[in-house]
Amino acid sequence: MIQTGAPRAWTESPRSRCQFYRSVCSLPTVIDPETGRITMRAGFVGTVMMPTELAQQVKTSLDLRGVAPLSIVGHPRAEMWTFLVRADIRPIGDPAEVARLWKARVVVIRDGDIALPSPVADPLMVRTWVSPATSAFRPSGLW
Repeated sequence: MIQTGAPRAWTESPRSRCQFYRSVCSLPTVIDPETGRITMRAGFVGTVMMPTELAQQVKTSLDLRGVAPLSIVGHPRAEMWTFLVRADIRPIGDPAEVARLWKARVVVIRDGDIALPSPVADPLMVRTWVSPATSAFRPSGLW
C-alpha cells in the first residue's frame, strides 16, 4: 500500500517518521540518538521563519497563487511558522533589507540544522506541523 498522507503519530516511531521524510518527502533527515529529535542539515532545503500572523498572510498569498503543497512547521510557544523551501535564496547584501527582515522577525536559514516534528509526544509543544510535508515539492525561497 502506498501512503499518501503524513504518518499517524500513534502508529509510528521517530525512525519510521524519519524514513517517511527521507523516502516520500526527499528530506535528508537523521535522528539524534540522544534526544530522538529529527533534524536535517540545511543546504538542499532551506527555511524561512516568521511570526505566525505574517506567515498566515504569506500562506494565504501562496495558496491563492496555487503554490502547493506547502510544508510548514509551527512553533506554538514562539508564535512562529517555518516554511520549508528550496535552497535557492541568495545572501542578502543590502543592509537596509537585512534590517527590514530583522525588524519583521523574519529569519532565513540557508545553513545549519533544521528540526522537524517528531511523532514522540511533545508536552512543551515546541514544534508541530501546520501543513505537513507530504511530498518532495518545495516552493522557491525567492517568493
